Amino acid sequence: MPTVSVRRDLLLRALGRSCTDEEVDELCFEFGLELDEITSEKDIISKEKGEEKAKGASDTVLYKIDVPANRYDLLCLEGLVRGLQVFKERINLPKYEKIIPAQGEGQKLIITAETVQVRPHAVAAVLRNITFTKERYDSFIDLQEKLHQNICRRRALVAIGTHDLDTISGPFTFTAKAPSEIKFKPLNQSQEYTASQIMDLYRTDSHLRQYLHLIENKPLYPVIYDSNGVVLSMPPIINGDHTKISLKTRNVFIECTGTDITKAKIVLDILVTMFSEYCEKPFTVEAAEVVYPNGKTHIYPELAYRKEKVKPELINKKLGISETPSSLAKLLTRMCLKSEVTGNGNSIEIEIPPTRADVIHACDIIEDAAIAYGYNNIQMTVPKVYTIANQLPINKLTELLRLDLAAAGFTEALTFALCSQEDIADKLGMDISATKAVHIGNPKTAEFQVARTTLLPGLLKTIAANRKMPLPLKLFEISDIVVKDPNTASAFFPGRCAEIFAKGQSIGKLGVLHPDVITKFELTMPCSALEINIEPFV
Repeated sequence: MPTVSVRRDLLLRALGRSCTDEEVDELCFEFGLELDEITSEKDIISKEKGEEKAKGASDTVLYKIDVPANRYDLLCLEGLVRGLQVFKERINLPKYEKIIPAQGEGQKLIITAETVQVRPHAVAAVLRNITFTKERYDSFIDLQEKLHQNICRRRALVAIGTHDLDTISGPFTFTAKAPSEIKFKPLNQSQEYTASQIMDLYRTDSHLRQYLHLIENKPLYPVIYDSNGVVLSMPPIINGDHTKISLKTRNVFIECTGTDITKAKIVLDILVTMFSEYCEKPFTVEAAEVVYPNGKTHIYPELAYRKEKVKPELINKKLGISETPSSLAKLLTRMCLKSEVTGNGNSIEIEIPPTRADVIHACDIIEDAAIAYGYNNIQMTVPKVYTIANQLPINKLTELLRLDLAAAGFTEALTFALCSQEDIADKLGMDISATKAVHIGNPKTAEFQVARTTLLPGLLKTIAANRKMPLPLKLFEISDIVVKDPNTASAFFPGRCAEIFAKGQSIGKLGVLHPDVITKFELTMPCSALEINIEPFV
């Protein structure tokens, strides 16, 4: 789940009320969110880097709120406040409007054929007469970063560029050139560099180096120019310094380039709907024209509204409640899904706004109805199904093991079932091909590339993260692992493993452990019979 950090004073000011921390926690819970932590910038730095580094940091209270990964409209303060205000029925959901300029007066982005091999898609829009404050500006930048890490898949699918429109002139051209032919001054730099030099410059940059691999092996690099040859950006790496936005910026040109046109349209819609609130005419967005290599044109952003119909009895049946159609429509409206009863009361028509790209099926609508109704308000009932429950033998054995290990003074660890290739191969001195690991087709992060073939990496990470804890550290884990089936192309669960660590002395250098005892249990269940193999691990 993404975590959104918001200042308490800004959140309460935007909500127009004063609340205790407990009331904010309850409000988030009612809306389907979780107030994960109440902290401050000083506390965060102190935990990560020590108290010395935290000196001079801000003591302003921060709320860390966990939001669902597909609720892109809640990744910034503006969207969060808007959703909460609609939920509490203090405001109505705004209507987002796309303004199409007169012929020849709007902005145009021309895509050339050279981009096909690198980043073939682009969308654009303009936020006209926007007013930034320090807080709004920071939120604008932070939302872009959140989107980059989430739906954009670390800029692999979409990269966002925002520019001060008053410093450039259209039409704009999105093309691709050889690295030696691209030269401009990158954001916050003092001199011009060629594209190759820029790649070398950011190879040691902690933030940008993770994006270099996206284009560094391509013969051509994508680049966007204005009509005077000024470079706006070299997506997905860096924007040009010439078009840098500031607190004084009044007109913002937004371009999103990528390999996935659907994701690019969603990202653009989210960005403009969240911050069009600060335009001179709130919730209006100036459209831009995108010209494709084949000559076809399209107007963005789409800001498309669509209608869905759901039967009230379906919602009641799935949730185990008994509400009237009008009551269900009111619940959905509180979740930013404007709804009304149609026909003879046998159907509810729901308007899906452009901010709710997560709603793709009736079950998503039913889930929102459940959140608004309140999961705790759903009455518990005994299922009308006769079953005979029985514990699996392997579960019974592992439960007994857990009890005995806990009684012996060990602490159980629960680690992720997914890990990186390095964790199960390089860091254990093995070749990845010898691990029989199951690879994830589209890993969300580099930390979750494969399913674990052993519990050892998770426990080693746990020990490394708790080096400052008093000794001895005595840990164990009993859980499932996944390896490839040697007879088929599919994966299978060979059984349940237990890893036990008894650590008697301190860790020396990072990654060098000196355990007293490390014992590994492999539990398998061939032919319904249990077999325990105990082997020492050196």
